[in-house]
Amino acid sequence: MTKKINVTIWNEFRHEKSNEAVKKLYPDGMHKAIGKGIAASDLNIRYATLDEPEHGLTDEVLNTTDVLLWWGHCAHGEVKDEIVEKVHRKVLEGMGLLVLHSGHFSKIFKKITGTNCSLKWREEAEKERLWNLEPSHPITQDIGDYFEIPNTEMYGERFDIPTPDKLIFVSWFEGGEVFRSGCVFERGYGKIFYFRPGHETYPIYHNETVLKIIGNAVRWAHSDYKAEHICPQSKPIETLTSKDIDFGKAGIEQGV
Repeated sequence: MTKKINVTIWNEFRHEKSNEAVKKLYPDGMHKAIGKGIAASDLNIRYATLDEPEHGLTDEVLNTTDVLLWWGHCAHGEVKDEIVEKVHRKVLEGMGLLVLHSGHFSKIFKKITGTNCSLKWREEAEKERLWNLEPSHPITQDIGDYFEIPNTEMYGERFDIPTPDKLIFVSWFEGGEVFRSGCVFERGYGKIFYFRPGHETYPIYHNETVLKIIGNAVRWAHSDYKAEHICPQSKPIETLTSKDIDFGKAGIEQGV
């Protein structure tokens, strides 16, 4: 039997409680809409939210998560730094991370990228066309040359992130702006995908193409290889020739 991918979908889950328009679109939360939309026999999906103890990201949860999805917006500052540190460590050790829409300004994405992650924005329900730059990439399978979202929030350049390891989607907006909407990074043993679509007051997480891309990205980001990052002293695998000259040693053995 094929091993299932353990997916944890994290959401602030604040807009859905306080904004009637959002509640109408996502009565059970955006996390549940995403989970329902990507549900498949090879995925084991669970959820975590900001107001749970440890934001729902306990050691037990993180230790058994293959891919973590992150959606945040109005409460980035409420995420505890110690939780961000744990998530960051797990990514470096091989856990996949998908950062969605306004998660660009989350503490974890800023830590992963080492940049401010700022951008331009405008909320005018305008059309977005996302161009598929890498049709052979696993994330873009069966997407076509482009797809469109009829009403969305605009994100525009300059997007303050490092140059992605691979740029797979670029957006054009009705107002004229462009944006790097699908960005792939690798950090340590972990694979990261930033995907722009997903504003809370539009039904974007009911869009079949958006959900297909997220599902593709989950499978791409999953890896069975996970390991701690340590700095071990390494013994030679070959026999070393003897040396007449003592060059000395550096390191812990001599208390340096």
